[in-house]
Amino acid sequence: MSSSPDFESLSTYDYELPPELIAQHPLPERDASRMLVIHRSTGMIEHRFIKELPLFLKPHDLIVVNNSKVVPARLQGVRASTGGKWEGLFLGVTTSGEWQIIGQTRGRLVAGEWITIPVPATHIENAASRQNSDLQLQLIERGEGGIWKASPQSEISTWDLLEQYGSMPLPPYIHRDDEEAEDRVRYQTIFSGPQGSVAAPTAGLHFTPALRDRCAASGAKFAEVTLHVGMGTFRPVSSERIAEHQMHTETCELSEDVAQKIRSTKSEGGRVLAIGTTSARTLESAARKVGVGLPWQGETNLFLRPPCEFLQVEALLTNFHVPKSTLLMLVCAMAGYDLTMQAYKEAVEQRYRFLSYGDCMLIL
Repeated sequence: MSSSPDFESLSTYDYELPPELIAQHPLPERDASRMLVIHRSTGMIEHRFIKELPLFLKPHDLIVVNNSKVVPARLQGVRASTGGKWEGLFLGVTTSGEWQIIGQTRGRLVAGEWITIPVPATHIENAASRQNSDLQLQLIERGEGGIWKASPQSEISTWDLLEQYGSMPLPPYIHRDDEEAEDRVRYQTIFSGPQGSVAAPTAGLHFTPALRDRCAASGAKFAEVTLHVGMGTFRPVSSERIAEHQMHTETCELSEDVAQKIRSTKSEGGRVLAIGTTSARTLESAARKVGVGLPWQGETNLFLRPPCEFLQVEALLTNFHVPKSTLLMLVCAMAGYDLTMQAYKEAVEQRYRFLSYGDCMLIL
């Protein structure tokens, strides 16, 4: 008789991911992705397509998506003092209007120095109606975690500057020298609204307007929450004992309108289906902070891992995640460890596409 896994050991969540299964580009059509379906009640695993999602929905189900919009947060420039290359990632804006940036370059950055950021070559043809000069960015102060406060020398709004000078912040496992035109569209969900993420809520990437309408025609309703995905989503777990891992913090919001839909769904016998781990974390954070079916907004560093109980989420659609990641741990908590690892084994054998531009898994 085999012993039960040690859920607090990082190695428990390891599996072999062949590099060639990491999707480097999206499929030609969003809704062409494959969908592995886990039935928790029976342990059955099915191999389907995302187009078939409406077949698994019931009247009164509530589909909860994350509507956060990805910011073109990747910046590339030159240090005025040395001429050396600099690359940065925009993280947010302080209450005083300064940018928060993490950057990398050869040598040591110092407060007060200037970075010159040109319009990326891929944007030149669209730049006629914009600010056509290089952007000058001054580094003000280095803070905790290597995050710099910086001041752009422009009267143009932050979001417009990023649209002009920034590129989509593709994950480090997608190997591209430069942003491609398709990424501006395909690394954004059809639900995107409020700006603020530096990574896409990837489960939502599979939806098209037609698929959304077919889900609604099945009797399911949609609701939108907001969680702005931070750079911490890619930070690996470095401690072998998971309890020592410091979970990253992200801002999120669940409105009264969404809370009302959750209450109605549960009273009518429907299920709450979270589209992606970010939607799940928002729903579960709210449930733990204020209760099920109640509005909430704030910061969360909720770490969902085995063994934990989900208070508000009853089904989950999510992409396939990297080994030893907090996202894989969340899936194990939702679907059960053994069933999750069996599903991942089958996904590798069946040559599913993994990670952000890859296929998905439906947990029922």
